[in-house]
Amino acid sequence: MAQKPQKPKRRSDIRHRDGAVQSPDASIAAVSQGRIGNWALLGGLTLLTLLVVFLDVRTGNDLRVVPLLVVVPALASVYCSLRQTIWVAVWITTVVVGFRAGADGTFWDFVFGIGFAVLACALGVAACAARIRHATEMARLRSAAVTLQRQILRPLPVVTDHVFAYGLYEPIEEDRFVGGDIYEVVESPYGTRVIIGDVQGKGLAAIGAGFAAIAAFREAAIREPTLTGVVQALEDAVVRHNEFSAQTGEAERFVTALVLGFDEGGRVEAVNCGHLAPRLLHDGRTSAVTLHQTSVPLGLAALSREARTAESFDFPQGATLLVVTDGVTEARDATGAFYPLDERVVAWAGHGPRELLDALHGDLEEFSGGIRRDDVAALALHRAPAATP
Repeated sequence: MAQKPQKPKRRSDIRHRDGAVQSPDASIAAVSQGRIGNWALLGGLTLLTLLVVFLDVRTGNDLRVVPLLVVVPALASVYCSLRQTIWVAVWITTVVVGFRAGADGTFWDFVFGIGFAVLACALGVAACAARIRHATEMARLRSAAVTLQRQILRPLPVVTDHVFAYGLYEPIEEDRFVGGDIYEVVESPYGTRVIIGDVQGKGLAAIGAGFAAIAAFREAAIREPTLTGVVQALEDAVVRHNEFSAQTGEAERFVTALVLGFDEGGRVEAVNCGHLAPRLLHDGRTSAVTLHQTSVPLGLAALSREARTAESFDFPQGATLLVVTDGVTEARDATGAFYPLDERVVAWAGHGPRELLDALHGDLEEFSGGIRRDDVAALALHRAPAATP
C-alpha cells in the first residue's frame, strides 16, 4: 500500500535538497588547500633529498646531481598549497647552497649556481600563487552561478490546495556545465500550475534564459485563465529573450518544458513543449503518461504550423506524478549506458513522494558513480486529500 505523505509546512519546511553541497566559502577555500599532506610531503622530500645526495656523492665532481633538485618546487607548485611550496623552496635552496658552498669551483661558479637555484625556487612559488589565484577566481564564479540558480528557483517542498510538490534539485557546480533546469509551482485562481523545463545549452546564458521563462510563468500562471494562454506567454518571453541575446552577441536558446494544471477534479491538464513525459505512480503500479500532443520547445513556435494544445489525463486520489529533466534520464554509468528510469521506478511504486525522491537520488548517485554532467531536477507531485466538510 502506498505510504501516506506527510503534509509539508508552508514556510518552515521549505528547502532544497542540497545539504551536501559545499558552501561558496568552503568551495573557494578548498582550492588553496594542498592535495598532499604535510607529513607525506616531508617524508617524500626527505627521501628524495637523501637519494639525490647519495647519487651526488657516488658520482663525485664528474656529475653534480644536487643542482637538479631545483625542479622540485615547480612540481610542488602543481599539487601543494602556497605555504607548502614556499617551505619546499626554502628546503631545496638550503640544500643546494650547502652543497655548492662545499664544492670546488670558482667564485663565479658559486654565484651563478646559487642564483640559478634561488631563481628556480622563486619561479616555483610564483607558479603556485598564480595557480591558486586562478582556481580561486574560477571557484568564485562557479559558486556565484550556482547561488544564482538557487535564488531563481523556489525551495521545495511546497503545498497548495491541489498538490503537495516535493523536489530534488542538484545543480552542477562546474562553470562550463552549469545548466538551466527550471521548475515552479504557482497557486492561482484557476488552480495550481506547475512547470518543469530544461534550457538548451550550458553556462550563465542558459541561466538567463531560464530566468526569463520562470519570471513569465510566475506572472502568467496567475493572470491567464487557460493553460495554453500560460504557454503562449512563456513562448513570447523566450522569443523576447532570444532577440535581446542576439543583440548582445549571445546565442539564441530554446526551452523544453512540461506545463501542468491541477484543479479540484481528478484530472490533470498538460501542455508538453518537447519535454519528457511524466510517470504516474498509483496503487503500487507505475506507468508512463502518454501525451499525444507534444509540440515544439518554447522559442521555436514560429517553426511549427501547429498551435499548442492542452490535453488531460487521470490523476486519481493518492497518486503521485513524477516529472524529471534529462539530467536524470541521460545520466550514464561507467560503461556509458543511460539511466533506466522506467525500470527503477517500478520498484518504488509503493513509495510516498518524499521517499520516492530519496530512492531516486540514492540510486542515481550509485548508478553514475557520483559523476554528473548535467543538472538534476525532479518533482514528485502528490494530489492533496479532498477537503472534508
